[in-house]
Amino acid sequence: MKVGIFLTCQYPPGSDMIAALEAQYAMTRLARDRGWDAVATGQHYLSEGVRQVQLVPFLARLAAEAGEMTGISGVLLTTLHNPVEVAEHIASLDAIWRGNFVFGVGLGYRDVEFDAFGVPRGHRVRRFEQCLEVVKRLWTEDNVSFENDICKLANVTMTSRPVQQPHPPIWFAANNDRAVKRAARLGDSWFVNPHATIPEITRQLVLYRAELARLGKPFPRVLPYAREIYCAKDKRTALEMAGPYLAEKYRTYATWGQDEVLPGEDSFSQPFESLLRDRFVIGSPEECYEQLRPCWEEAGANFLMFRTHWSGMPLGHALASMRLISDELLLALRRITPTPA
Repeated sequence: MKVGIFLTCQYPPGSDMIAALEAQYAMTRLARDRGWDAVATGQHYLSEGVRQVQLVPFLARLAAEAGEMTGISGVLLTTLHNPVEVAEHIASLDAIWRGNFVFGVGLGYRDVEFDAFGVPRGHRVRRFEQCLEVVKRLWTEDNVSFENDICKLANVTMTSRPVQQPHPPIWFAANNDRAVKRAARLGDSWFVNPHATIPEITRQLVLYRAELARLGKPFPRVLPYAREIYCAKDKRTALEMAGPYLAEKYRTYATWGQDEVLPGEDSFSQPFESLLRDRFVIGSPEECYEQLRPCWEEAGANFLMFRTHWSGMPLGHALASMRLISDELLLALRRITPTPA
């Protein structure tokens, strides 16, 4: 089992972003020094309610702190970008991370972002798939020609190609059932989200496996599973230290419409006690281990990505959780050898 730290670098409006970035570097160094395997960050634009630095420069800067850890874009909203820009940026990051990089991609879900980048309804999935198609062609072909409504290429060659051949692993973020099937069809793995409940993810994994079988593709060698987690001496302490910030994070998600792209009737507009059930990992190291158990026993996950810091949380809270995860939970997780179904 591998374990990574997921850094959003999201802070309340008016925050000192220089100090905020120093906190993110401190978390990265702790993960590096305690033997974590990876560091990831995500992307949003026009993020109402939070301040956040952008993914590409942030990941380039994190490489200087990360040592031998893997860098992960978790995820780049490829629908919003020109494929040449995406191909060049990710190839550059792959070189900066010395060929130890994962390209996580996502369609996105916020209208404000689609509107800002001129992506109309009815074109979003097509734009997403075409972008990835062109990116992979630019990485693997010497002369590429292509034209759509945002890009015209006439026998062009990439300025920079990835260190990894033919390209970095591509992990697909997916929330609804159609997106999960798309991840099976086009991705190297499904990057399992931290937003849905474990029973819902377990149901979707049946769809994912069935779609892989229909396509004649094997189950991925790496299945990453993201979880919101806070580890303390006991559950009461964990809830006191993390609950207010995690609850506020999901109130923000509700205003963004994150729960609207989840399957079924799931809603983030519910009491926190109900929201955390089967969704968040909160408690002592032993309690966290038991709450995580379905990730490998039912899902076959072998790469856990932990987010343990949310907008407004003091750095000391996050570091305390990371230290306890490192000293107690990580040792138990290392002994696990998941067997994908």
